[in-house]
Amino acid sequence: MAKNEEIKNEETVVETQEEEKKEDQTILTSLEDYIKTASYLGTKVITPTMKKYVYRRRLDGLAILNTLLVDKKLSEGINFIKQFKPNDWTLVCKREAGWRGAKMFAELTGVRTFTKKYPSGVLTNTMLDNFIETKMVMICDPWLDKNALADAKNIRIPVAGVCDTNNHTADIDVVMIGNNKSNKSLGLFFWLLSKEYMAAHNIDKPVPSLEDFVGEALILEEPRKKKLAREKKEAELKTGESAIEEKMRALAEKADEEVKVSMKEKDTVQVGEKVEQGV
Repeated sequence: MAKNEEIKNEETVVETQEEEKKEDQTILTSLEDYIKTASYLGTKVITPTMKKYVYRRRLDGLAILNTLLVDKKLSEGINFIKQFKPNDWTLVCKREAGWRGAKMFAELTGVRTFTKKYPSGVLTNTMLDNFIETKMVMICDPWLDKNALADAKNIRIPVAGVCDTNNHTADIDVVMIGNNKSNKSLGLFFWLLSKEYMAAHNIDKPVPSLEDFVGEALILEEPRKKKLAREKKEAELKTGESAIEEKMRALAEKADEEVKVSMKEKDTVQVGEKVEQGV
Protein backbone atom coordinates (compact mmCIF):
# COMPACT_ATOMS: atom_id res chain seq x y z
CA MET A 1 0.00 0.00 0.00
CA ALA A 2 2.80 2.35 0.97
CA LYS A 3 4.65 1.44 -2.23
CA ASN A 4 1.62 2.36 -4.35
CA GLU A 5 1.35 5.72 -2.61
CA GLU A 6 5.05 6.32 -3.21
CA ILE A 7 4.68 5.57 -6.94
CA LYS A 8 1.63 7.83 -7.11
CA ASN A 9 3.57 10.67 -5.44
CA GLU A 10 6.45 10.25 -7.89
CA GLU A 11 4.03 10.39 -10.85
CA THR A 12 2.50 13.58 -9.41
CA VAL A 13 5.96 15.18 -9.08
CA VAL A 14 6.85 14.26 -12.69
CA GLU A 15 3.54 15.69 -13.98
CA THR A 16 4.11 18.90 -12.01
CA GLN A 17 7.65 19.25 -13.42
CA GLU A 18 6.35 18.69 -16.97
CA GLU A 19 3.66 21.36 -16.47
CA GLU A 20 6.26 23.82 -15.14
CA LYS A 21 8.50 23.05 -18.10
CA LYS A 22 5.62 23.71 -20.53
CA GLU A 23 4.89 27.02 -18.79
CA ASP A 24 8.53 28.05 -19.26
CA GLN A 25 8.39 27.48 -23.03
CA THR A 26 7.81 30.26 -25.56
CA ILE A 27 5.07 29.97 -28.18
CA LEU A 28 6.20 31.93 -31.25
CA THR A 29 9.98 31.62 -31.32
CA SER A 30 12.95 30.69 -29.14
CA LEU A 31 13.81 32.62 -26.00
CA GLU A 32 17.16 33.50 -27.60
CA ASP A 33 15.42 35.59 -30.28
CA TYR A 34 13.76 37.73 -27.62
CA ILE A 35 17.08 38.12 -25.82
CA LYS A 36 19.08 38.93 -28.99
CA THR A 37 16.58 41.65 -29.95
CA ALA A 38 16.18 43.04 -26.39
CA SER A 39 12.40 42.77 -26.79
CA TYR A 40 12.05 42.40 -23.03
CA LEU A 41 13.83 45.69 -22.26
CA GLY A 42 11.52 48.51 -21.10
CA THR A 43 12.09 52.11 -20.02
CA LYS A 44 12.71 53.79 -16.65
CA VAL A 45 9.04 54.80 -16.55
CA ILE A 46 6.42 52.20 -15.60
CA THR A 47 2.75 53.12 -15.96
CA PRO A 48 0.15 51.54 -13.64
CA THR A 49 -1.36 49.47 -16.46
CA MET A 50 2.03 48.05 -17.48
CA LYS A 51 3.28 47.30 -13.97
CA LYS A 52 1.85 43.76 -13.96
CA TYR A 53 4.07 42.80 -16.91
CA VAL A 54 7.33 44.00 -15.34
CA TYR A 55 9.63 41.34 -13.90
CA ARG A 56 12.16 43.63 -12.18
CA ARG A 57 14.32 46.72 -12.60
CA ARG A 58 17.97 46.76 -13.66
CA LEU A 59 20.58 48.60 -11.62
CA ASP A 60 20.43 51.46 -14.13
CA GLY A 61 16.67 51.80 -13.52
CA LEU A 62 15.44 50.27 -16.78
CA ALA A 63 12.43 47.96 -16.41
CA ILE A 64 12.71 44.33 -17.46
CA LEU A 65 9.55 42.79 -18.91
CA ASN A 66 8.70 39.16 -18.28
CA THR A 67 9.90 37.53 -21.52
CA LEU A 68 7.35 34.73 -21.37
CA LEU A 69 4.58 37.32 -21.07
CA VAL A 70 6.05 39.23 -24.03
CA ASP A 71 5.77 36.04 -26.08
CA LYS A 72 2.28 35.20 -24.77
CA LYS A 73 0.79 38.67 -25.34
CA LEU A 74 2.35 38.90 -28.79
CA SER A 75 0.87 35.50 -29.65
CA GLU A 76 -2.57 36.65 -28.48
CA GLY A 77 -2.27 39.84 -30.54
CA ILE A 78 -1.22 38.00 -33.69
CA ASN A 79 -4.11 35.53 -33.28
CA PHE A 80 -6.47 38.51 -33.10
CA ILE A 81 -4.95 40.21 -36.16
CA LYS A 82 -5.12 36.99 -38.19
CA GLN A 83 -8.93 37.22 -38.12
CA PHE A 84 -8.82 40.20 -40.52
CA LYS A 85 -8.09 39.95 -44.24
CA PRO A 86 -5.27 42.13 -45.66
CA ASN A 87 -7.66 44.78 -47.04
CA ASP A 88 -9.74 44.92 -43.84
CA TRP A 89 -7.26 46.56 -41.48
CA THR A 90 -4.58 49.24 -41.30
CA LEU A 91 -1.09 49.31 -39.80
CA VAL A 92 0.32 52.57 -38.41
CA CYS A 93 3.96 52.96 -37.36
CA LYS A 94 5.26 56.50 -36.89
CA ARG A 95 8.44 55.42 -35.07
CA GLU A 96 11.39 55.29 -37.48
CA ALA A 97 12.83 52.18 -35.80
CA GLY A 98 9.85 50.19 -37.09
CA TRP A 99 9.69 51.51 -40.67
CA ARG A 100 11.81 48.76 -42.19
CA GLY A 101 9.82 45.93 -40.60
CA ALA A 102 6.45 47.59 -41.29
CA LYS A 103 7.26 48.16 -44.98
CA MET A 104 8.50 44.60 -45.42
CA PHE A 105 5.32 43.30 -43.79
CA ALA A 106 3.19 45.51 -46.09
CA GLU A 107 5.03 44.29 -49.21
CA LEU A 108 4.56 40.64 -48.19
CA THR A 109 0.90 40.86 -47.20
CA GLY A 110 -0.60 43.86 -49.00
CA VAL A 111 -1.90 45.40 -45.77
CA ARG A 112 -2.39 49.19 -45.93
CA THR A 113 0.42 50.78 -43.95
CA PHE A 114 1.20 54.31 -42.78
CA THR A 115 4.78 55.11 -41.75
CA LYS A 116 6.47 58.47 -41.08
CA LYS A 117 3.21 60.44 -40.94
CA TYR A 118 -0.36 59.37 -40.36
CA PRO A 119 -2.87 61.73 -42.04
CA SER A 120 -5.14 62.69 -39.16
CA GLY A 121 -8.85 62.30 -39.91
CA VAL A 122 -8.30 59.81 -42.72
CA LEU A 123 -10.61 57.36 -40.94
CA THR A 124 -13.23 59.83 -39.74
CA ASN A 125 -13.58 62.66 -42.26
CA THR A 126 -15.52 61.45 -45.30
CA MET A 127 -14.83 64.76 -47.06
CA LEU A 128 -11.12 64.01 -47.39
CA ASP A 129 -9.84 62.74 -50.73
CA ASN A 130 -7.78 60.09 -48.98
CA PHE A 131 -10.61 58.90 -46.69
CA ILE A 132 -10.50 55.16 -46.06
CA GLU A 133 -12.64 52.60 -44.30
CA THR A 134 -11.08 49.94 -42.15
CA LYS A 135 -12.26 47.38 -39.59
CA MET A 136 -9.22 47.38 -37.31
CA VAL A 137 -6.07 49.41 -36.66
CA MET A 138 -2.72 48.21 -35.36
CA ILE A 139 -0.34 50.79 -33.86
CA CYS A 140 3.25 50.43 -32.68
CA ASP A 141 3.25 53.07 -29.94
CA PRO A 142 0.10 54.51 -28.30
CA TRP A 143 1.89 57.83 -27.76
CA LEU A 144 3.44 58.43 -31.20
CA ASP A 145 0.44 56.93 -33.00
CA LYS A 146 -2.08 58.80 -30.84
CA ASN A 147 -3.86 60.37 -33.84
CA ALA A 148 -4.60 56.98 -35.35
CA LEU A 149 -5.68 55.73 -31.91
CA ALA A 150 -8.05 58.70 -31.47
CA ASP A 151 -9.58 58.20 -34.92
CA ALA A 152 -10.11 54.49 -34.29
CA LYS A 153 -11.82 55.22 -30.98
CA ASN A 154 -14.05 57.84 -32.62
CA ILE A 155 -15.41 55.34 -35.15
CA ARG A 156 -15.41 52.56 -32.54
CA ILE A 157 -13.19 49.99 -34.22
CA PRO A 158 -10.76 47.76 -32.30
CA VAL A 159 -7.12 48.73 -31.83
CA ALA A 160 -4.18 46.36 -31.37
CA GLY A 161 -1.03 48.02 -30.06
CA VAL A 162 2.55 47.28 -29.07
CA CYS A 163 2.98 48.81 -25.61
CA ASP A 164 6.21 49.53 -23.73
CA THR A 165 6.45 50.09 -19.97
CA ASN A 166 5.89 53.85 -20.38
CA ASN A 167 2.65 53.45 -22.38
CA HIS A 168 -0.94 53.67 -21.13
CA THR A 169 -3.07 50.77 -22.33
CA ALA A 170 -6.57 52.01 -21.35
CA ASP A 171 -7.68 52.65 -24.97
CA ILE A 172 -5.96 49.59 -26.46
CA ASP A 173 -8.29 46.64 -27.07
CA VAL A 174 -5.55 44.06 -27.71
CA VAL A 175 -2.29 44.76 -25.88
CA MET A 176 1.02 43.35 -27.14
CA ILE A 177 3.84 44.16 -24.74
CA GLY A 178 7.49 44.71 -25.59
CA ASN A 179 10.24 47.14 -26.47
CA ASN A 180 8.75 49.45 -29.14
CA LYS A 181 11.77 51.79 -29.29
CA SER A 182 14.27 49.51 -31.05
CA ASN A 183 14.61 48.38 -34.67
CA LYS A 184 15.66 44.96 -33.38
CA SER A 185 12.58 44.33 -31.26
CA LEU A 186 10.12 45.85 -33.76
CA GLY A 187 11.85 43.86 -36.50
CA LEU A 188 11.25 40.69 -34.48
CA PHE A 189 7.57 41.57 -33.95
CA PHE A 190 6.97 42.17 -37.68
CA TRP A 191 8.91 39.03 -38.61
CA LEU A 192 6.75 36.90 -36.33
CA LEU A 193 3.58 38.68 -37.49
CA SER A 194 4.55 38.09 -41.14
CA LYS A 195 5.15 34.37 -40.64
CA GLU A 196 1.94 33.76 -38.71
CA TYR A 197 -0.27 36.05 -40.83
CA MET A 198 0.95 34.71 -44.17
CA ALA A 199 0.42 31.13 -43.04
CA ALA A 200 -3.10 31.93 -41.83
CA HIS A 201 -4.09 33.60 -45.13
CA ASN A 202 -2.25 31.19 -47.46
CA ILE A 203 0.07 33.86 -48.84
CA ASP A 204 2.62 31.81 -50.75
CA LYS A 205 5.78 33.92 -50.56
CA PRO A 206 9.18 33.24 -49.00
CA VAL A 207 9.50 34.99 -45.65
CA PRO A 208 12.78 36.94 -45.24
CA SER A 209 15.00 36.13 -42.28
CA LEU A 210 14.83 37.87 -38.91
CA GLU A 211 18.10 39.66 -39.75
CA ASP A 212 16.46 41.04 -42.92
CA PHE A 213 13.60 42.52 -40.89
CA VAL A 214 16.00 43.93 -38.30
CA GLY A 215 18.52 45.23 -40.81
CA GLU A 216 21.61 43.88 -39.09
CA ALA A 217 23.22 40.69 -37.82
CA LEU A 218 22.09 39.55 -34.39
CA ILE A 219 24.48 38.19 -31.78
CA LEU A 220 23.42 36.66 -28.50
CA GLU A 221 25.35 38.82 -26.06
CA GLU A 222 26.17 37.30 -22.71
CA PRO A 223 24.50 39.30 -19.93
CA ARG A 224 27.08 41.52 -18.20
CA LYS A 225 26.33 40.14 -14.74
CA LYS A 226 26.79 36.52 -15.87
CA LYS A 227 29.91 37.45 -17.84
CA LEU A 228 31.53 39.11 -14.81
CA ALA A 229 30.62 36.14 -12.59
CA ARG A 230 32.09 33.71 -15.14
CA GLU A 231 35.30 35.72 -15.51
CA LYS A 232 35.64 35.94 -11.71
CA LYS A 233 35.17 32.20 -11.35
CA GLU A 234 37.74 31.51 -14.09
CA ALA A 235 40.22 33.85 -12.38
CA GLU A 236 39.66 32.12 -9.03
CA LEU A 237 40.16 28.70 -10.61
CA LYS A 238 43.33 29.88 -12.32
CA THR A 239 44.62 31.32 -9.04
CA GLY A 240 43.75 28.07 -7.24
CA GLU A 241 45.47 26.00 -9.91
CA SER A 242 48.58 28.18 -9.69
CA ALA A 243 48.67 27.81 -5.91
CA ILE A 244 48.36 24.03 -6.17
CA GLU A 245 51.11 23.89 -8.81
CA GLU A 246 53.38 26.02 -6.62
CA LYS A 247 52.71 23.80 -3.62
CA MET A 248 53.36 20.63 -5.63
CA ARG A 249 56.57 22.12 -7.00
CA ALA A 250 57.74 22.95 -3.48
CA LEU A 251 56.93 19.43 -2.26
CA ALA A 252 58.74 17.90 -5.24
CA GLU A 253 61.81 20.06 -4.63
CA LYS A 254 61.78 19.09 -0.94
CA ALA A 255 61.50 15.40 -1.83
CA ASP A 256 64.41 15.71 -4.30
CA GLU A 257 66.50 17.41 -1.64
CA GLU A 258 65.76 14.65 0.87
CA VAL A 259 66.72 11.97 -1.67
CA LYS A 260 70.01 13.77 -2.42
CA VAL A 261 70.85 13.97 1.29
CA SER A 262 70.00 10.29 1.77
CA MET A 263 72.22 9.24 -1.17
CA LYS A 264 75.09 11.35 0.11
CA GLU A 265 74.91 9.71 3.55
CA LYS A 266 75.06 6.22 2.00
CA ASP A 267 78.12 7.05 -0.09
CA THR A 268 80.08 8.37 2.94
CA VAL A 269 82.28 5.67 4.65
CA GLN A 270 82.33 5.85 8.47
CA VAL A 271 85.99 5.26 9.61
CA GLY A 272 86.59 4.08 13.18
CA GLU A 273 89.26 5.46 15.51
CA LYS A 274 91.47 2.28 15.34
CA VAL A 275 91.37 2.21 11.59
CA GLU A 276 92.52 5.80 11.44
CA GLN A 277 95.56 4.94 13.61
CA GLY A 278 96.44 1.91 11.42
CA VAL A 279 96.04 -0.66 14.20
